[in-house]
Amino acid sequence: MKKPARLSFLLLFLTSICFAQGTETWQQRTYDDFSKGTTKGVAVRSDGTLSLAPGFESIYTSPSTYIWSAVSQPDGTIFLGAGSPARVYRVTPDGRSTVIFEPKELEVQALALDKDGSVYAATSPDGKVYRLTRGEKDSAYTAGTYFDPKTKYIWSLALDKEGRLYVGTGDRGEIFRVTKAKDGSGEGTVFFKSDEAHIRAMAFNAAGDLIAGSDGSGLIYRISPSGEGFVLYSAPKKEITALALDAQGNIYAASVGEKSHISPGQTSPILSALGPGLNTIPAMVGPSSVAAAGGSDVYMVTPEGAPTKLWTTKEDIVYALAFDPQQHLLAGTGNKGRIVSIEKDGTFSDLVKASATQITAFAAAPKGALYATTSNLGKVFRLSATPDSEGTYESDVFDAHSFSRWGRMQVRGTGNFQLFTRSGNVDNPDRNWSAWKQVQTGPGPSYGSARVEAPSARFIQWKVVMPPHSAALLDDVIVNYLSKNVAPVVEEVVVQTGARFNSNSIIKPANDTVTISLSTQTQGMIPGLSTKFEPPMTAQKDKTGIAVRWAAHDDNDDDLTYSLYTKGDDEKDWKLLKGGIADKYYSFDAALLPDGGYTLRVLASDSPSHTPQDALTGDKISPRFEVDTTPPVVDALAAKTEGDKMHITFTAHDSFSPLQRAEYSIDAGDWQYVEPIGQISDSTMEKYDFSAAIPHSSDKFAATSSEHTIVVRAYDRYDNMGSAKVVVK
Repeated sequence: MKKPARLSFLLLFLTSICFAQGTETWQQRTYDDFSKGTTKGVAVRSDGTLSLAPGFESIYTSPSTYIWSAVSQPDGTIFLGAGSPARVYRVTPDGRSTVIFEPKELEVQALALDKDGSVYAATSPDGKVYRLTRGEKDSAYTAGTYFDPKTKYIWSLALDKEGRLYVGTGDRGEIFRVTKAKDGSGEGTVFFKSDEAHIRAMAFNAAGDLIAGSDGSGLIYRISPSGEGFVLYSAPKKEITALALDAQGNIYAASVGEKSHISPGQTSPILSALGPGLNTIPAMVGPSSVAAAGGSDVYMVTPEGAPTKLWTTKEDIVYALAFDPQQHLLAGTGNKGRIVSIEKDGTFSDLVKASATQITAFAAAPKGALYATTSNLGKVFRLSATPDSEGTYESDVFDAHSFSRWGRMQVRGTGNFQLFTRSGNVDNPDRNWSAWKQVQTGPGPSYGSARVEAPSARFIQWKVVMPPHSAALLDDVIVNYLSKNVAPVVEEVVVQTGARFNSNSIIKPANDTVTISLSTQTQGMIPGLSTKFEPPMTAQKDKTGIAVRWAAHDDNDDDLTYSLYTKGDDEKDWKLLKGGIADKYYSFDAALLPDGGYTLRVLASDSPSHTPQDALTGDKISPRFEVDTTPPVVDALAAKTEGDKMHITFTAHDSFSPLQRAEYSIDAGDWQYVEPIGQISDSTMEKYDFSAAIPHSSDKFAATSSEHTIVVRAYDRYDNMGSAKVVVK
């Protein structure tokens, strides 16, 4: 919902959105609209506003592909648990790094930081928990095995107030509690045994209870200090990937993986989504597998266990959760490297996008900032507590589909920002578009409209620039434009003689129908617009009818009306047959056209969308076709008996088309085919001369008859039939 304080600005020309003609508008005001653009330091909010995002900068790029875990000290020093290769890095706030541990295992999966500065590093697979102790110099660390749970995977580590280490493991779903012995080694026992396959995430609440999330059935446990577990919530998804707790004790959990798609016995799909490279870590199936199985959900669960779904995404995977200084929940996602801020009412903001595929962990940084670590590539970014750098947003490229003149830009927003536009005639702005020109909208807090200075073209784009520390908000942008009218195009005309359209012409073909299709090259292909498939049409067979169908389009998307003209072979001028046709088909009586050869002309006009002075037309002439509705004439029919045969002669001629065939019948007998003299029937006049046996009848009355009746009939190429009869006594 837009904030009421900004609803007072009255948008002009909104009615033009509904019309294809005259002034048109390109409006962007929703999250879906703005999310198509390119952000740099600008956040896109779900309520459809743009605002300055917190500062975001890269401070370190590691040699490792994956950074799984991160913990930090108050001075801003951050420790990274990484894989490919497996290492623990120590990185200072200015980006200087030191490798302090290189295990034999493939991954350093989880880290924990003790009060004395020791770092606990858990490795996988078949790994151990190592304790990294700092020497006299910060860069010198001594590593020793602290605890070996003898399980396949170690997913998470957590420290309680007493400094005891909790180890969340996989394959048997066990949590170990490890206490420090006098010699510095760890002594561990099973603290909690789940019937799930993996314990993926852990965090302590203020009461000292351990909150744990599982992989298998997506359970969230509350486990008392004595090890008694209670299921607070069973998520609809398979795996709890991240946990965070606020000051009120509310639990925030991210879940992923459809239960119907992934069996409880499988290993973590969240790692499977990160990409190939870890042969003995769960099978790597590519970065889209988890998203394809349903994306991610983020829930808030009260301390009593009441759940609320805050946010869901079908495309992103949530890998990490944390809070900013204002206690807004932040979600680190993949596979686009986004950080999303989520409010308790479910509204959210796309804050920043990293130059890496996945945001995998958060850690505290000085001055209220946060470190965000990534995988693919393994990097460390710093997310500031305030918007301390300039932000820019470039809109998606708008295609007006034809050469257009730009009018005024109407803007609604608050605060201080600058707007720019540019235009071009190719869809890629990098290919010789105009330079950015500022739109002089005037000072805030509310903006009106100003003329766009970009030159007339087919494509346009706008950009907003927000200065550092700005509280600017932009939530509505409209560009008014007028497209140059382009003449409609008639792509194809198909004529079918002997057919007629009825009121329901788009039906399944039947024996008494004929199908009239447009060619595949022109069937609804509209340049610059979405393809419109025009299905084949059927017309009823009717010798007295002519059916016409055509394909046409208008690049301005104007409404079109059609006129149909005819012209005979020996005619010079076109004659109007029918005007004001709204459909792309028409049928008429063939008798309107005397026998002969013809062409049809379909004229398309965009006059319904323009004034008479501005309307344009386009036309297409059909292939030549022939009309023949007159039957042949049979004359000079003569017959005489010659013994037991009948000698018959006749002539058939047609005014237009060649004769197709002729037949005869004697005394109402079956029709018999007869060839013309010369055998080939290829002329408008044919002569016939033949003898035929006189049929013998078994009927006594017919056998004594003294006369015979001969009937002949002739057909032309259009199946018109003429006949004649003669009686021989």
